Amino acid sequence: MTIALSDLETFAVGLFALLVATAIAHRIPLLRRFNVPTPVVGGVLVAILTALLHQFGGISIQFAKGLTDFFLLVFFTTVGLSAKFSALKAGGRPLVILCVVTVILLVAQNLVGVLVAAIAGAHPFYGVLIGSVSFVGGPGTAAAWAKEAQAMGLTHAPEIAVGAATLAVVVGAIVSGPITGWLIKRKNLHGPSGETPASWVAPDHATQEHAAQEHATAQRHAAPAPAPPIATIMLVLLLIVIAVLAGDAVNQWSRGAGLVLPGFLTAMLAGVVITNVADMFGARIDFAPIERGGEIALQAFLVMYLMSLKLWTLGAAIGPLMANVAIQLVVTVAIGVFILFRWLGRDYDAAVTVGGFLGFGLSSMPVAMATMDSVAMRYGPSPKAFLLIALAGSFFVDLANAFIVKAFIALPWFH
Repeated sequence: MTIALSDLETFAVGLFALLVATAIAHRIPLLRRFNVPTPVVGGVLVAILTALLHQFGGISIQFAKGLTDFFLLVFFTTVGLSAKFSALKAGGRPLVILCVVTVILLVAQNLVGVLVAAIAGAHPFYGVLIGSVSFVGGPGTAAAWAKEAQAMGLTHAPEIAVGAATLAVVVGAIVSGPITGWLIKRKNLHGPSGETPASWVAPDHATQEHAAQEHATAQRHAAPAPAPPIATIMLVLLLIVIAVLAGDAVNQWSRGAGLVLPGFLTAMLAGVVITNVADMFGARIDFAPIERGGEIALQAFLVMYLMSLKLWTLGAAIGPLMANVAIQLVVTVAIGVFILFRWLGRDYDAAVTVGGFLGFGLSSMPVAMATMDSVAMRYGPSPKAFLLIALAGSFFVDLANAFIVKAFIALPWFH
């Protein structure tokens, strides 16, 4: 029996999962201490429940994807609207370093995958499918490359690729936050002091002074801060919609030119243009509703994305896939901690960037953003890390992954 849920029904299940996960996090301090995002807890729990229903009850639940994709666009748009060039000081060198280390990661993950496939006596193409295709690429990329492998005669390619990508998403979402928190505590790092409008927005002296004054006033009068006016909220909603529409227009134009760009990347870049044009003309944008909207969109997307995973597709290959995940986890963490963290300067921004690197290197871009958001909300903002990961993890990594996978497949022993 198959139960197909509408967008609103899927959203309702996601909200319920978030509430349950919040209650669980309050009762299990270990989850908070390890910086495991609440939507990860809720999404994985629903995915496990749907897998049990499928295996033992013969019931398949299909979640809708319309609102999931919409919330992804909204979140990255809010990141773009928060990225003021006057406040962000992320230079070109850190981005180059991140891109170079990303290429190292892609090659290393494919080498590990090919090694695991060789030990299991499988075709080396399976190794690429359980390498960067699944970990950096994610389920969508894995499914796309699996079709090409199937055309070459590898009949079990879709199950292996989707299974590896599913494990990667779950494991990466769980471990990225704890490892980043451990790195920050071990190096005794701290973010900038003072409250900021959003964890990905850079604090400046005026913002810190204003936040301190508001905090002192609230302490004296014991009254909650006033909510943003309705007109301000409506303006922010209008800016988000304009950025999403502008990003979609750019996507349609780029497709006609033969260039396919991720929808969330163009929406984010449209948000960057809007906020910086407004900054040039002295127009002030209230970041409070942008912050709240971004957090809501991120949590809604991530919980609905994770709960739609089909864990039962892992099948009989669970043993080799689990061994592959364990090795890939060690290799990716080693590259992030011992190479990327050191090359970026071993400071707080470098540590948060490592969190995002582990997020998209082991799981997906939304997990990378959720990991950095969770860490930044606890230890302090890091707009530099958000900008670096958004640029490298959304655009460069997909392009580099495609070229590297093609290079591996072109090797003689792959035919």
